[in-house]
Amino acid sequence: MISETRATDECRPLRADAARNRELILETAAQVFAEHGLEAGYDEIARRAGIGVGTVYRRFPQRAELVQALFESRIAEIVAIAGQAAERPDAFDGLAWFLEKALERQVADRGLKEVMASSIVHDQHRVIGRERLGPILENLVARAQAAGTLRPDITPTDLGMQLMVMSSMTTAEQPDLWRRCLALLLEGLRQRPGQEPLPLCAPADEAMQHLMCNLQGR
Repeated sequence: MISETRATDECRPLRADAARNRELILETAAQVFAEHGLEAGYDEIARRAGIGVGTVYRRFPQRAELVQALFESRIAEIVAIAGQAAERPDAFDGLAWFLEKALERQVADRGLKEVMASSIVHDQHRVIGRERLGPILENLVARAQAAGTLRPDITPTDLGMQLMVMSSMTTAEQPDLWRRCLALLLEGLRQRPGQEPLPLCAPADEAMQHLMCNLQGR
């Protein structure tokens, strides 16, 4: 009976003030997480939002629920960027533009980087990311390969792995060091006459979790 009541409550539309509070919490949490990561406290989110911390807990009793909501929001933003990339006249330029914009967002937003990394580790996030981002990235890759400008042996998984690695390529002296790495990557992605095929195979989607654990030293 309790579970049925809770399910009904979750499906019921939020009142206008509750909906505003939810959006305010999400916007503020995104700012706080961008600066301090996903472990930033609810107290700081409430202080910046100008609401009581109890309101934050009522809307998102579990931190995982807040992270999930932010993850879905961030995925939607990356999907929108990919959609714009697909509309650019030059296919390779569209792919390069998407990689640049996706990296810009991740490097500037610590919370986003952690959320995107969590998509590799958590099954639910991985499924959402694959279902929403996978087809769009596959389209960008196929479009550039059909134009003859992207190596034919590149896969979307190759690019996903490189995004994961390059988002950490920053130093205090060169916070935009990732741009050098991206330039190197783009040179390697271009199709040229007489190229040798790449060694081995691109990692399977299931291998991404193991690769993330390797990067994190786990």
